[in-house]
Amino acid sequence: MLAQQRQSAILDLIRQRGGVRVSQLVSRFGVSDMTIRRDLEALAERGLVDKVHGGATLAGPGSAEEPGFAAKSIRQQAEKRAIAERAAALVEPGMAVALSAGTTTAALATLLADVRGLTVVTNSIPVADALYQNPRPDQTVVLTGGIRTPSDALTGPVAEAAVSALNVDLLFLGVHGMSPRTGFTTPNLLEAGINRRLIDAARGLVVLADHTKWETIGIATIAPLEEADLLVTDAGLPADARAQIGEAVGELIVVDPS
Repeated sequence: MLAQQRQSAILDLIRQRGGVRVSQLVSRFGVSDMTIRRDLEALAERGLVDKVHGGATLAGPGSAEEPGFAAKSIRQQAEKRAIAERAAALVEPGMAVALSAGTTTAALATLLADVRGLTVVTNSIPVADALYQNPRPDQTVVLTGGIRTPSDALTGPVAEAAVSALNVDLLFLGVHGMSPRTGFTTPNLLEAGINRRLIDAARGLVVLADHTKWETIGIATIAPLEEADLLVTDAGLPADARAQIGEAVGELIVVDPS
């Protein structure tokens, strides 16, 4: 297969899946790791894909374009893990917490298996699955039901009705983007609705957002920055952004992925 043909096939795969890993492409096309990386570099130079750690995703999403869960899960993995570890320290035995959909909240879910007497409310299929894979008899998981979105969130009137009847201590909210002008945003209108209901159900709001979410804007605003009691991000966030966020949220925590 010629390089141009292989690159075209790679681009088709990324368009179908939202993102791919280098290891997957090496196995699929039977070429070296370096060859695949050169292919991805060529596609990135043409503005067709964004290179991320270990793979590539579609380039330049618009405000209403929503990458799938698999595509987002290969982005900023170290940052998301560090953010999730810091967030897990906020969860105490016997609490009722809510986890919204998102790859960072899914990373958090994998760290909650040892918390005694925990109740977790979620509209995220991956979050529920992470807790299902590590079950313990004194934990309760409430999965809302609803309409599934590309990010594996459950949304719509069924999900919103389920959440409206509940009360939790903390909500851990994953977001698509954040900015002073638009607040916390999502590219999915239905997700905005369920996320607002989750905020209403919680006594405290903890936003989990890596540095790439800064000045990324989705079509629908979930809440203004000022509504967050705590925001956990990573050291990649620029100093000016830290200053602006620090003035808006109740508390800003910056973690170092290294």
